[in-house]
Amino acid sequence: MNKKNNGKSVILHIVTPFLITAVCSGVLIGAAIKPMGKLKVLANIAFMDTLKSNPNSDNTGLVIRENEIKSDYSGETSESGEIIRPKFGELYATITSDALGLDIPVYWGSNSELLEHGACNSSSSVIVGDKGNSVISAHVDTFFADLEKLKVGDIVTVKTNYGQFKYKVRENIFFSSTDKKYVLPSDDTRLTLYTCKRDLLGASDQRIGVICDVEKISFYIEKEAENQ
Repeated sequence: MNKKNNGKSVILHIVTPFLITAVCSGVLIGAAIKPMGKLKVLANIAFMDTLKSNPNSDNTGLVIRENEIKSDYSGETSESGEIIRPKFGELYATITSDALGLDIPVYWGSNSELLEHGACNSSSSVIVGDKGNSVISAHVDTFFADLEKLKVGDIVTVKTNYGQFKYKVRENIFFSSTDKKYVLPSDDTRLTLYTCKRDLLGASDQRIGVICDVEKISFYIEKEAENQ
């Protein structure tokens, strides 16, 4: 009986260090995974997943089209006209604001790669110039670094190759990443700009932005645009 107990004791002494090592290794691996996940979040500021409409989440096959946007059109304009619908990844507009000195490229669609190039118009919202809510986001540490400085009454202009659209800031907004009320479709025509709230400790779950009402619609008249 004593021999059996001694045998079990020897086995226990041999196995125990291995079990302790395995448990400690598991804890260390788990601890390492969490910071890596946080670093990934910091590298790709966490905009709402529902606004990232590119089916190729790994960016495979994404073609970014860099277009020259008309900035000095002087032909005739109209309050109604035809929208030129861009392809995913296409530069189709610029945002300017004298209040901030902004001049930002806007791409159609949103994913981490496009957000490195400029602001992104969510393809689950409407294109600028169409009826509804045009939702545009950008990184707080790059293109929308000064977005929080926009105040009620400031003018924001979006220029495209089919028209120029002026908006007036109606409201400054603050919301969480899970609150979608400002980015959902709307009955009225508006422009919604937003970014993450700056947080020195890491990625923030809070968003800041502005809602803008249409001030002036200027579609380029087709024959005038073709002559240029």
